Amino acid sequence: MTKKINILLAEDEPALGQIIKESLETRNFEVSLCIDGEMAFNSYKEKQPELLVLDVMMPKLDGFSLAQRIRKENPHIPIIFLTAKSQTEDVVSGFQAGGNDYLKKPFSMEELIVRMHNLLSYTPKKKPSNQHTIGDYSFDHTKQSLQYLNDKAVVLTHKESELLYHLCLQENNILNRSEVLEKLWGTDDFFTGRSMDVFITKLRKKLAKDPRIEIRNIRGIGYKLLINI
Repeated sequence: MTKKINILLAEDEPALGQIIKESLETRNFEVSLCIDGEMAFNSYKEKQPELLVLDVMMPKLDGFSLAQRIRKENPHIPIIFLTAKSQTEDVVSGFQAGGNDYLKKPFSMEELIVRMHNLLSYTPKKKPSNQHTIGDYSFDHTKQSLQYLNDKAVVLTHKESELLYHLCLQENNILNRSEVLEKLWGTDDFFTGRSMDVFITKLRKKLAKDPRIEIRNIRGIGYKLLINI
């Protein structure tokens, strides 16, 4: 028998939450349903799920705040936000809070399930490690810190840390643009592509003290992290 995938679903509308829960349970998911943010955080600590599906507007603790709290303990767990909000700034806030994907209500269960499997099935092409040496820099993925030689470490944002992490995993190889956009932003479109370009520019500036380091743009394909000798 295939092992069930343990997920946490936080949705404050009981009827909708039950519908989602029952639908997912027919697709080999084991679902812990919570109706507010505090309950969801306690359930996360107890159950240690493999993926989180979080409503944004919830009592006691909203979805963005909940994600930020969980990200401090686990920077890797996939998070999908469910929300009726559709403004661009709301989507941006979701990703800044540590979300990997953002699904607007109303949505189809098939789309939710595809997105969940996409996040769960993504595997880096290089064995993951939390500690990385990038030229004269030391990068700690878990702590989201970047340190140049003996200088004081700089704290990265969640998105900067995740993007640099995936560049490190593919060092000297191409990091596929579409693949990382789907993984970190949840979609591959013009706006998320521009957002990713902005984060690449930020990383280049933060790595600028070592002139050997290059994040090269491979036009139409992606980026490549290089340490030039």
